Amino acid sequence: MEAPQVHAILRQDEWELAMKEHEERFDRLVGPHVARRSRHEKDPVADFLFEYYRFRPAHLRRWHPGTGVLLLGADAKSFPERDGYVAHSEGRLQWPTEGNLGPHPDRFITGTQWMQDLLIATQSRPARFGCFGLHEWAMLYRTSDQRHDAVPLRVSDEELAQVVESSGLRCTHFDAFRFFTEPARPLNPIQLTRGQMHDHEQPGCLHANMDVYRWAFKRAPWIPSSLILDAFLLALEIRSLDMAASPYDLSDHGLKPVRIETREGRESYTLKQRAFSERASVLRMALIQEYEKLSDALAPLHGTFAIPRHTS
Repeated sequence: MEAPQVHAILRQDEWELAMKEHEERFDRLVGPHVARRSRHEKDPVADFLFEYYRFRPAHLRRWHPGTGVLLLGADAKSFPERDGYVAHSEGRLQWPTEGNLGPHPDRFITGTQWMQDLLIATQSRPARFGCFGLHEWAMLYRTSDQRHDAVPLRVSDEELAQVVESSGLRCTHFDAFRFFTEPARPLNPIQLTRGQMHDHEQPGCLHANMDVYRWAFKRAPWIPSSLILDAFLLALEIRSLDMAASPYDLSDHGLKPVRIETREGRESYTLKQRAFSERASVLRMALIQEYEKLSDALAPLHGTFAIPRHTS
């Protein structure tokens, strides 16, 4: 086994301050949502990030520095191996080993490679901005089943169908496409599958940009907690646009509609979509760099499991 590589060193006062600031930032920005959920108060916008992505708020609040960061000081010993740390003569080093990757190290390595390749493929493509958020409309097209049944629609069923049919669907994100109704799927030019995600994900897509959060927390604790929280907060903003552009009436939740059925609404949506794409690309690039560190750390284990990389 090759010796772990130290990428950065934090003195005890430095990592204690970083931990304190991270926890305070979480409490300030995410704490109100956690408190609301504890009171069983629903929010169809914010709840998506807790229910669909399924990363516990307690884990989001927990601070970790990232792969290859050495924490100095006697108190660093409080960071256990199960959280991705290994013993070091001067403290604790966050570093993956076969023993702290969970019950299936081979799957961990395979998944890491798959996600890293997806991030790189997505980042490498030009952004496309012609979908106008119609995925939520396609999930209600020609059906009586409503995903958010506690929220009223702001358009009639026939108006909804006319918008879908006249605007055209241009979805590139499988995890949105898979929720399209059966009548809506043939209207999308690409019949997306999970196996084709590396071929179609692109950085203009709202859901691909929300998924920066997904791919960040999927490799916690080896991804810096600050980056995971950055991605969560951006995803929360993106989700607001996602639902504002939907056919749902969310005025009771303080969300003003972006009426993509009008020219002005489509222009407003695209402007916001472009801004989110630029912000997400910065975070995605930072995440790719963290994945590179993690992959380098996992490289000595590749021979143990002989796992091939994804190829497009």
